[in-house]
Amino acid sequence: MEPTPDQLAAGEPHGLTPELCARLQGETPEELAADAAALATEFTPPPPPPPNVRVGGPRGKDVASHGTGTVAAGAAAYRERHGLDEGGKRPERKSPTSDSNPFRERNYSFDGG
Repeated sequence: MEPTPDQLAAGEPHGLTPELCARLQGETPEELAADAAALATEFTPPPPPPPNVRVGGPRGKDVASHGTGTVAAGAAAYRERHGLDEGGKRPERKSPTSDSNPFRERNYSFDGG
């Protein structure tokens, strides 16, 4: 079905295609324009969804937006926070001394029985 010149004139300002203009109903140009406006609102695409927004605030001082922004700076902050040396190892602990346990019995013997 081909649109009439009046249908095309009514639908063009609202961005309707010729196929949609052919569907317009009305006897006067005002009725056609009102129908075109109503049809245009029906075919208006929904607004795009909002961008993905991360919530939760700052992620810490070693994150790029809050620190120096390098991987090396993040690794150094991790080592510092967890007590690691430059090689990523924990420092050696001192072995306990013989006087570390005040409740130890010094004259204990085993009777092997």
